[in-house]
Amino acid sequence: MTQPSTRETDVLAPSLRRLDLRRDVPEGWIRCSTALAWSFDEWRTRLAGWLAREYGEAPPRTVDAYLVAWYLHIPAQVGALLLHHERRVPSLRPEDLAFRVGAGQPYPDDLAVLADGFCCLPTDPASAAPGATVVRDERALAAVLRARYTAHAARFVQAYGPQSRFGRRTLWAAATDALENALWGAGRAGGTPEAEGAGVADAALVLDSRYPPLTSASTLHWVDGGWTRRRESCCFSYLLPAEPECDGCPRTCAR
Repeated sequence: MTQPSTRETDVLAPSLRRLDLRRDVPEGWIRCSTALAWSFDEWRTRLAGWLAREYGEAPPRTVDAYLVAWYLHIPAQVGALLLHHERRVPSLRPEDLAFRVGAGQPYPDDLAVLADGFCCLPTDPASAAPGATVVRDERALAAVLRARYTAHAARFVQAYGPQSRFGRRTLWAAATDALENALWGAGRAGGTPEAEGAGVADAALVLDSRYPPLTSASTLHWVDGGWTRRRESCCFSYLLPAEPECDGCPRTCAR
C-alpha cells in the first residue's frame, strides 16, 4: 500500500494514496531516470526468460515490443490515473517517477510519484496550496498531461532507440498506444459503462488531434455494442506459439 509522505505540506499525497501510488522509492525499486541510463539488457533478459517459460519461445521482436510498451506504461498510467480520478497532473519527469518490476512477470507492477508539484483546475480544493499550478480549464490540463508525457517518452525514445529493433516512428506509435490505453483503462477499471465512457472522454480530450511526434489522435470508437480502438503499433504477440493477432492490430486493420 502507499506510504504516507513525511512532507508537511504535501497536498498531493492523499490523491496518490487513493490511487495506490507510492511516494517513496523502497529497496529494489528503480527511478525512471536510472532506468534510462541502463542498457536495458537485464530487463530484456528477464522478459525473454518469462516469455520462453510462458509460451515456449521468446521472439526478439516480441521481447522488444513488450519492453517498450511496459516502460511507456509507467508515465502513461501515472498521468492517466491522476487526470481521470483527481483532475490533477503531476510531474512525469523520469527523475520524479519510480517503479518496481514484478518478481514473476517482469512488468512494472507498482509505481511511485516523487515530486510535490502538480497542475490542477481552479475548482481544485488545493489550488492555493504550495506546489499547485492552476490552469484555466480541462483542455489546458489535458495539454499539460500530453506535453509532460511526450517529454518523458522522448527521453525514452532517445535512450532506448539505439538498442531497439524498431525505428522512431514505431517507438512513437507505441507511445501513442500507451497513453490512449492508459486513459481508456482508467475509466474501464471503474467497471461500469459510465466509467468506461468517462475514460473514453478523457482519451478524446487529451488526444483530440494528432500531436507529433505522437502518431494519432484518439482512435477509440463504438462497434457492435462496445468501445474498441485501432492500435498504432504491433505488440508482435502473434509471433508467439498459437497466439492470434490482436483485435485492432495495425498489420491487419485498414488505416
